[in-house]
Amino acid sequence: MHYCYILLSLKSHIFYYGSTKDLKDRVEFHNKGKVKSTKPHLPWKLVWYGAFETEKQSKNFEEYLKSGSGKAFAYKRLISVALAKKIAKDRKKI
Repeated sequence: MHYCYILLSLKSHIFYYGSTKDLKDRVEFHNKGKVKSTKPHLPWKLVWYGAFETEKQSKNFEEYLKSGSGKAFAYKRLISVALAKKIAKDRKKI
């Protein structure tokens, strides 16, 4: 499987879109400061990921998410839903 993912910077409150074959290792790689473009915005939280059968599908969806319409889709359908679920889960813990 190949994954497309969205990270949220807990420092700068920006999003990062990427794709990888090993999601767990890639998120750790970001949080260890080993990715030049994400290092200044540590730490990162995984807010969404999708699994794809091929690397090409994953890369194509990543490119779409980085486009204007893709960002609008991500904010409306992926990010807001994921963050709303997390907020609801956190509220249940209280």
